[in-house]
Amino acid sequence: MVRAVFFDLFETLITEFANGKRVSKRSYDYRNRLGLSEAEFKREWSIRFEQRMNGHFPNYHAAIRDILDSRGLPYHQEHVEFLYQSRVGEKKIPFNTISNEICRMLELLRERGLKVGLISNCSEEEVISFGQSGLAPYFDDVIFSYEVGVAKPNPEIYRMACDRLGVTPQESLFIGDGGSDELRGASNAGLRPYHAYWFNTFIESEYEKIHQPLQVLDLIESSIKKESPNNETAGY
Repeated sequence: MVRAVFFDLFETLITEFANGKRVSKRSYDYRNRLGLSEAEFKREWSIRFEQRMNGHFPNYHAAIRDILDSRGLPYHQEHVEFLYQSRVGEKKIPFNTISNEICRMLELLRERGLKVGLISNCSEEEVISFGQSGLAPYFDDVIFSYEVGVAKPNPEIYRMACDRLGVTPQESLFIGDGGSDELRGASNAGLRPYHAYWFNTFIESEYEKIHQPLQVLDLIESSIKKESPNNETAGY
């Protein structure tokens, strides 16, 4: 029996893109503020991806300081703070335009007595707006990788999520767009993974695709029918 559904966040419940283009139109002057070209910054930022996700760098400022130290460049607090606030503003945008269908899906899952959890690979500045967003009330528990020190696809983060909701992996679904190899990680942890294919259609996987958020409810109904030969729905 399915007792819990866990979701990824970015490009699963919210999206930073519209018509194939990033909504924020990000443009940061790294050259004048940090002394790095945009290409140099992107390279350094990418190199530190895992450390940013697993909390090795507790915040944006720590990651930037490490980049600058590695390049022998000075750290100017006012410039770093400006970039931080710009990034916070950029990452806030998708929380302001949550799809009605996403909210309806989460609402129906809760109405059916299912536990709803979030497992997101993220750093602090990316999700600072989550708590005040329209998504927050739907979740029984939220796991941000930087806070717990482990990130997808490590099976530990999925098992931690299940433990915190008092369910087993075998009783749980995981739904995500497939970034960070999260679907394989969920499968390795014992959850049933499904590929959210409504925002991001650029990642391929071997897992069953869900093309519309409300189809998640169809999965639940199908699961119940398989487990109840007489089509009884007791247990919700």
